[in-house]
Amino acid sequence: MKKLKQSQYYGIGLLVLMLVVFWAVFKVLAPTTFGSPEKLATYMKSALIYAVGGCGLYFICVMGPFDMSVGANIVLSSIIACNASEKFGYAGLIIAPLICGTIIGLINGVVYIKLHISSLIVTCALSLIYEAFSVYATNGKNVILSTDYRAFGDYPVNLILALIAYLLCAFILKYTKIGTYTYAIGSNEVVAKNMGVNVSKYKIVAFTLAGFFFGLQAILTISIKSIFHRITSVTKPFTY
Repeated sequence: MKKLKQSQYYGIGLLVLMLVVFWAVFKVLAPTTFGSPEKLATYMKSALIYAVGGCGLYFICVMGPFDMSVGANIVLSSIIACNASEKFGYAGLIIAPLICGTIIGLINGVVYIKLHISSLIVTCALSLIYEAFSVYATNGKNVILSTDYRAFGDYPVNLILALIAYLLCAFILKYTKIGTYTYAIGSNEVVAKNMGVNVSKYKIVAFTLAGFFFGLQAILTISIKSIFHRITSVTKPFTY
């Protein structure tokens, strides 16, 4: 029993069990308005967006820092994706937000490491700059993704993209040096540093990877929501 609890499959099984239990409880409480296949599909569609972003945030949070610029990153990446799709079609819709998100993640990591300031303060401040770029890019107007490029907003394409993100995240964490050092730094940063791990370098890598996954999240977000408009408030990073 002890070995079973230490297994990663035990945690996964427990989460699945909790999901089934909660679904059953709410289905009993509201049988006519909750739990239909159509509604479950809608819930899943929304959950996929945040789960993809969670893959990126995982690299940062395991090490200890946090990223407060996620919303601003997604908004700016989505706006650029819309603009790029008008000129380059699906290639622009996919490549542009990935590049934008990755660059923003890299900037976050470099500024955080070089200034030696709390990641909460650094990313919160930088998010205001990204918001300003978003306002400039849209000139304060709504940004609408063309109906010709919304394949990522529905099944099965959105599910395929999410699965690719999950598998990529799992591969990096389990089979690469980045994953090993991510857990080492998160477990004990001082010990990892004494063992020769370049902690600063891999924290920057973590922020950069997070930005890449936020770019993927931006693809799903703009494809489902389709319309963006800016509000200059760090507490309300984006609305639909």
